[in-house]
Amino acid sequence: MLFEQDGDSPRCPHLATTLGNDTERRALLYRYRNIVEWHARKSYNVSYPSKRRKITPPECGICGQTLSRPYACLHCSAAGCWTEGHIKQHLQDTGHDFCADVNSGYVFCIECDDFVFDGAFDRLYKAATLAEEEKVTIFEVTKRLREPFVPWEPNAQERVVLQSAITAPCQGRRGLLNLGQTCFMNVILQSFIANPLLRNYYLSDKHHHKLCKLNHCTSCEMDRLFAEVYSENSAPYGATDLLAKTWRTSSELSGYAQQDAHEFFITALNQIHTTSRGSTSLQCICIIHSTFAGLLQSDVECERCGTVAEKTDPMLDISLELKGESNREQELTLASCLRRYTHPEKLGPNEYSCEKCGKASHASKRLSIRKLPNVLSFQFKRFEHKSVDKSAARKIEAPVRFPSSLNMAPYTTLVMHKQELSKDGGAAPPSLVPDKALGPEAIYDYDLFAVVCHEGQIDNGHYTCYARSHDEWYRYDDDKVTHATLGACLNSQAYMCFYVKRHLDYKPYVTPSYIVLREQEAVKEKEREREKEAARMKEVEDELLAAI
Repeated sequence: MLFEQDGDSPRCPHLATTLGNDTERRALLYRYRNIVEWHARKSYNVSYPSKRRKITPPECGICGQTLSRPYACLHCSAAGCWTEGHIKQHLQDTGHDFCADVNSGYVFCIECDDFVFDGAFDRLYKAATLAEEEKVTIFEVTKRLREPFVPWEPNAQERVVLQSAITAPCQGRRGLLNLGQTCFMNVILQSFIANPLLRNYYLSDKHHHKLCKLNHCTSCEMDRLFAEVYSENSAPYGATDLLAKTWRTSSELSGYAQQDAHEFFITALNQIHTTSRGSTSLQCICIIHSTFAGLLQSDVECERCGTVAEKTDPMLDISLELKGESNREQELTLASCLRRYTHPEKLGPNEYSCEKCGKASHASKRLSIRKLPNVLSFQFKRFEHKSVDKSAARKIEAPVRFPSSLNMAPYTTLVMHKQELSKDGGAAPPSLVPDKALGPEAIYDYDLFAVVCHEGQIDNGHYTCYARSHDEWYRYDDDKVTHATLGACLNSQAYMCFYVKRHLDYKPYVTPSYIVLREQEAVKEKEREREKEAARMKEVEDELLAAI
């Protein structure tokens, strides 16, 4: 595939010539947008039986075959199949240059005999897909559609700043020194660096270590970490101050003994939370809760009277037992672990007392996710402790297959309740989301961006990390950074997996919380300045009175 060198200059000379002509450019992009919008509407409408009859599948213009993956000409209304080469034949016979894969939006050039990439088509594909998604996302506000996404455009003042800014080459990939069996810390820090929400937060100076007035601030150390990783220096970096702060605040992780990466992950989240702006005990809007926080719902149904007791608890990650639906360790997948996690569990009479019955009774308990976080963190329970004696612990070596993309709809509270109603009614919808009022499937999609692996035994092991950077995968082994593949990552012995939401949620027609917080702080700062000025004037008046 031919890729562009920058956003507006494609390497394909034929595409560059076509886009250089305004008339041909508008016609080509108009046709391309219609194709993308048609596929976006089709992929949503076919999910529901009431609209399935209205969709006519396209057929190849030469062999008449029904196309599950159609290729459409970008110069006329023709469509053809790829496997038999009929779309290529059409382009050659008509002298047309380009066609597009309707499902993915990839553009094919017949002159180059290859797929070509251009930033204009990529931006148009994302904008058109998002616009169609917004039209059907009405579950958040009953009477109003989802607020249209508006891309950021710099104003006059920001353009001046951008023109005078000095761009420094940086890749965001840097090894971390092992400071004495600190591989557990290095892999979690690499997952933080690969986290797009944390990266954007710290690189946009939402927390600056030179302006912070807190002592022993972990968030300041995170700001320094991102500044070091995205600097021109490519030598391995030692996070000594961050390690010292961790030892100071958590005695369990202090010293040079081997530690658990998941335990450090939870400790680091708590430390960053307590030292970040927006941290409150009620409704926290700090970067940690904005990124990792979700809600877990527990439904307990009494078998005597049928009363369902609902309870919600906050969560920062999900810990999964390495047992399949048949309680065996073989053939484990992330999906099977999640199904077992959300499967109803029987409770004995000694474990539950119904409030309505007022008696101890048998019950069934089921977990589901009430609110999905922006970043999902999964921990596989590989270290099994059957007794208090830690020497009796063992490591579960069973491989777990996990995907590069994940749809979390079947494990959410609303979808699980709708699926139960659909089963009672006898209808089985073909979509993962059984009701269009719950929004399209795309809003439940997650993409893998980091994997923490544990190699070796429980008492003599080593942590490594796979992380995605600029759509490429890399393996981090302390100070060693090597190029890897997605296949190598998916075949690794995962201990923790990190997924980010493909489409981030936002409250419609509401000013972002960080803007409100920034305005409130500006008002408080002005009040403090007025108080200082009033105190200074009072001192001057007192000195004058004393002199008189």
